[in-house]
Amino acid sequence: MQLCLAPLQEIAPAGFELPANACDTHAHVVSDDTNTYPFVANRSYTPPAAPESNYLSMLERTGMQRGVLIQISVYGDDNRYMLKVLQRHPDKLRGIAVVREDVTQTQLQQMHEAGVRGLRLNVLFGGGTGFDAMETLAGKIAEFGWHMQFLMDARQLPELLPRLKRLPVPGVIDHMGHMPVAESINHPGFRAMQELIEKHDWWVKLSGAYRISDDFPDFADVVPWAQALINTNENRMLWGSDWPHVSIPRMPNTGLLLAQLAKWAPESRQRNKILVDNPAALYGFKA
Repeated sequence: MQLCLAPLQEIAPAGFELPANACDTHAHVVSDDTNTYPFVANRSYTPPAAPESNYLSMLERTGMQRGVLIQISVYGDDNRYMLKVLQRHPDKLRGIAVVREDVTQTQLQQMHEAGVRGLRLNVLFGGGTGFDAMETLAGKIAEFGWHMQFLMDARQLPELLPRLKRLPVPGVIDHMGHMPVAESINHPGFRAMQELIEKHDWWVKLSGAYRISDDFPDFADVVPWAQALINTNENRMLWGSDWPHVSIPRMPNTGLLLAQLAKWAPESRQRNKILVDNPAALYGFKA
């Protein structure tokens, strides 16, 4: 079982002024109590502890006043720890859960009250829920105004596009498509991603540059990739740190990852949309 590196203690300054109510839309919490919150056996990696206190410290040190927690795959559909953290910070945090097809409307309602605003499908790491459950779950969450979040390789999108367009809820694509930038923005998968955000009200997370580029630590080849997505529809872009950066061979500095946003979106107007307005609209943060 792959053991993950721990996130760096140092967090470099972003190099630009963060707007009020800036939101990190993608991070995970991992309890240090593995007896109460055990990992699933079919996980793809074993992360270090990344408890609530460390997460909140990271948000503060990066200048974020809001955050979105994503249920990490090593817990499967046991959302208890994430929900516990959400319930303690109702104005500051929202969450994305992982459930199975047999989840009840009562369970979804309880999650909604705790701050959950979407479900994640994950076909890249063990412990997740896959595409087979997509239509069933989308039907169940539509009444809550939730969305579906996809951890997938965008090279799968062309084949899935007919199904995705028919979903009764919008979708969010993780990590700029989790597809190597070496494939180029002319790849059919990238074009499909653009179509979804331009014509079907989908969203993309400007996160995980280290998952799509080998150009460590600057990821210069991600700049045209991210800018092409922003230029397609800046109103559907979100930023996320992906802290604590699990299942990667080299650990980036979280602050320097945020600093990349200034290269991707040089105008403060665009950054304000990506960091404040867009997440407020998607996750229902109060003004």
